[in-house]
Formats: sequence, structure tokens, C-alpha cells
Amino acid sequence: MSPSNTFVIVGGGLAAGKAAEALRKEGHSGPLLIVGDEQERPYIRPPLSKGYLLGKEERDSIFVHSEDWYTEHEVELLLGTSARVVDPGAKEVELDGGRRVAYDKLLLATGSSPRRLAVPGADLDNVLYLRRVGQSERLKATFTKGARIVVIGGGWIGLETAAAARTAGAEVTVLEHSELPLLKVLGREAAEVFAALHRDHGVALRPHAEVERLTGSDGRVDGVQLADGTHLDADAVVVGIGITPNVRLAQEAGLEVRDGIVTDAHLRTSAADIFAAGDVANAYHPVLDRHLRVEHWANALNQPGTAALSMLGKEAVYDRLPYFYTDQYDLGMEYTGYVEPGGSDRVVFRGDTAAREFIAFWMSGNRVLAGMNVNVWDVIDPIRDLVLSRADIDDARLSDPGVPLDTLVT
Repeated sequence: MSPSNTFVIVGGGLAAGKAAEALRKEGHSGPLLIVGDEQERPYIRPPLSKGYLLGKEERDSIFVHSEDWYTEHEVELLLGTSARVVDPGAKEVELDGGRRVAYDKLLLATGSSPRRLAVPGADLDNVLYLRRVGQSERLKATFTKGARIVVIGGGWIGLETAAAARTAGAEVTVLEHSELPLLKVLGREAAEVFAALHRDHGVALRPHAEVERLTGSDGRVDGVQLADGTHLDADAVVVGIGITPNVRLAQEAGLEVRDGIVTDAHLRTSAADIFAAGDVANAYHPVLDRHLRVEHWANALNQPGTAALSMLGKEAVYDRLPYFYTDQYDLGMEYTGYVEPGGSDRVVFRGDTAAREFIAFWMSGNRVLAGMNVNVWDVIDPIRDLVLSRADIDDARLSDPGVPLDTLVT
């Protein structure tokens, strides 16, 4: 270990900011650098499709730390700077312009990027994506009363942006490749709840939609041409068709990459002294006994604590269950657990799905794999306990609101 004991973090999101915080808290006193390709200091992304996009949160609220925090904790921010090359042999990161930064420990928190739409016209102006704060601000300016917005993709980002656009008074159409938004993620009954929510708020849902091309004039999008011959007029098109982990640095450095940067439960990669956390990490999960890459805020929030301890040579594993949440109109939802596609045999409901006040449990045999609470609060901890217990639980008791959740595990 060199006398300087320099730790470098590549990435500018929540995982980078929390990793720096954890490293200082756990006793790292050497040089600490964050390399981020955005001009902004590390910030949190969920508000970009939720509160900040809706105008309910101020810009300052999205940042992980104040500007002063980095100065006070002697964290050097290299913003607007891309890491071009990682050299594990020399233990150096090459930056824009050729500068090389030596590291003793390196954390890759490079996150992910939106999948690009690959049809003619996709490069027209006002074809919008959502991953960065500037993109959220552009969407906010575009979502105005009467604006015609076509959203391509019925996943979480697509539905959250659709809700924000409708709340602003825009006319919104969501194009979904399958029969229902979120069908593959949630299954039919739960997906129907979200479809009904958006229909009730005036969103036009078009299932089995296949985009042939985007049309435009003077370089600006003016519509979406579907394969069935339908043409939808649009003042803007929002694309939400998934994200891709940013693995180029890791791949070119010779690290093991498989749907993200592969790590063990300690968040160590296949290269010595290089770690990964957040969206980009395909980490071994000791509870679920499988590698898992989770594209949600909770991982970016919590994984850095484990990574920091591991970077400092302390024993730590990341074993928290996946968790995510959404806010759309008057619906709030939390979900915890993990279900592989086709991994559950049924969904058990407790409460009133029509009123959108319920808990859903994804089951395999008599075991709860995951749970989702919709407009029912203060239950995420007992749901997590049910999943972790691996206990046999009777459907009748699970679905009975009169049976407290915390009594189901003995």
C-alpha cells in the first residue's frame, strides 16, 4: 500500500456520494477523489421522475451532500471529467486529456444509461430520455397544458413520466409492446391496477404497439408512426425502454462483465483492489444465492456502505433484499423481495385492489418471495420479514387483513 493510500471513485450518482461518506465515516483518512462526467456534484436520480419532475421538490434537494460537505471532508471532486481507461496493472485511472490518477483502491459506480430507440427519426429534436438532471428539467419544461406527449415504454420510468405529464395537463399516450404496462414485472392482476390508474387519469394506453419510425419537420419530432398504420401526433416523444449498465471501463480493463460488473458479496470485482456498487454491479446475493443486478435507488443508497468497508479491508457482505418504490398520481407503492420471471406460481392479495389499497404477495408454494404494498403504509418491515423467514404461510391467513402481518412468522 502506498503512503498516500489514495481511494478513487468513478461515478457521479448516489452510490458515489454515499461511498465517499461511508469511507470517511469508517476511517479512511487518505486522499479521496470522485471522478464524475457531469458538471453536477453527486445527486439522487429518483426525484428526476418523481418529485423534482412534478415541481414538488427544489433543485437543492436532489444532491447527496452540500458543496461544503466535500470541502469539509477533503473529498476532491473532478466534475465534467470522464475516466477513459482503468489500468489494473499500474493501478491507475486515465482521465480526459491524458491525466493519470494512481489509486490504492478503486470503486466503479458508473451507473447505467438509457437504451436508445433504434428507429428512423429517433435523432430528431424533442425525442427525450430521462437519466440526468438536465433531461428532467427539459421534460418539466415540455410537460405543459395541452402538449401532446407520446411515451414509448410502459415500465416504471415510462409510467412515472406519463403521470407527471398528465398532472401538468398534457395529453398523454403510452405505447407498450406487450398487453399491459408492467405485465412482465408484476403479473396480470397487479399490472391491471396500474393500467386502470392511468386510464382513470386520462392516459391513452396502446398495447402491442410497434414503433416503425418517428416523423418530424425542420429537425423536430412531430409524431410517431406505428406498424399498424396509425400515426400519433406528438409535440415530444419520451423514450423509456430500459437502461444498460455502463461497463465499458470494466470490460476494457479485463474485469469479469456479465450483465454488469460481476462482484462477490463483498462487492469485490475480479480484479484486485477494484470494487463496484450501484446499478452497474452484478453482485452475488448470499440470501438469494445468485448474482443480481438491481437498477433501483436502494442499492445505490446501501451498497456503498458495504463497498467502503470492503475497500478498507473490513468484513462486510451486501445481503439486503431488493427494494423499490413509485409515486404516480395518488398512488404510492413499495416493493421488496425478488422474483425471477416465471419464478412465482401465484399472487395473493390482501385488501381492495379496486380501491388501490392492498398488499400483494408473490408466492412459490407456501413461501413469500416478494411483497408490494399499495397505499398501505408501515408494512414494509413485516413484509421483508416474511420473505426472509422462508416460512410456510397459509394463503387464507396471508390474505386476511384481520391477521397482523407480524404474527405470520413465529
